[in-house]
Amino acid sequence: MAAADEAARQRPVAILAGPTGSGKSALAMALAHALPVEIISVDSAQVFRGLDLGTAKPSAAERAAVAHHLIDIRDPRDSYSAGEFVRDARQLIAEIHARRRLPLLVGGTMLYYRALLRGIAALPPADPALRAELAAAAAARGWAALHAELAARDPLAAARIHPNDPQRIQRALEVIHLTGKPLSELQAATHGSEQAYRWLAWALVPGDRARHRARLAQRFDAMLGSGLMQEVQRLYARGDLRADLPALRTVGYRQLWLVCAGRCVLSAARELAIAATCQLAKRQLTWLRSEPLLSALDADDPVTQRQIANSLQSAVPDL
Repeated sequence: MAAADEAARQRPVAILAGPTGSGKSALAMALAHALPVEIISVDSAQVFRGLDLGTAKPSAAERAAVAHHLIDIRDPRDSYSAGEFVRDARQLIAEIHARRRLPLLVGGTMLYYRALLRGIAALPPADPALRAELAAAAAARGWAALHAELAARDPLAAARIHPNDPQRIQRALEVIHLTGKPLSELQAATHGSEQAYRWLAWALVPGDRARHRARLAQRFDAMLGSGLMQEVQRLYARGDLRADLPALRTVGYRQLWLVCAGRCVLSAARELAIAATCQLAKRQLTWLRSEPLLSALDADDPVTQRQIANSLQSAVPDL
């Protein structure tokens, strides 16, 4: 192994994962005020400018007090892939280590964590014509039917992809059509960064699921009270954004976009958004429990912050 690789292996990198609304951001800020930490966002929605309230994006004051990375780096009409995240995260980790500070990856986009830790498969680029074909098939038969087709052709990928996740269903079928191989087979042949660093990795898991769901509803109402509907209206008024863009498929924005389009009243969109947020949290928890690298800690236990802080403090001399 090259000397540079050996040096990288000795460097600590921290992960603070967890489902939406588990208190990751607040805990990360507390840790960063006490330790030489820089935060790398692991959030597929916070990368987009203008999506602030609904993504619980750190405030300007918080970002001025603590270095945050991978926030506001894309316009909502653009995309940002897991492969781009891996490239950017690795570069940022190296730069933060060069400043003799500790990289702390914080967020709930499990696809990004998986890509960073396990690797990105060498997949073909998007095929617009094929995607249009698959979208037309979904319009005619429904995404559930396409998910069933995926289950027949790639059971492992279908088991990981929710039937209500059209973007990933479409991509998995696209890969099969273009390569003749299941997506899961291509992904299994990849290698990631699991062995590249000394990982200090935790998952914040809510101790009381019912209380967590209630908090998610309260949080969404607080977002509405702070002007989330007006934020979505501003995005809608731009005129160059579509509901099928990755930014606008974000939970909360997707449902409120329907209000702007005149297809739903606000009270119904609120219920849909809260239900979708709870479903997202459930999927995130399922992945977190399956990742052996992560140590689960009770998000509601006041001892949790002290445990993590002590571990990070012990890693500081290795920077």
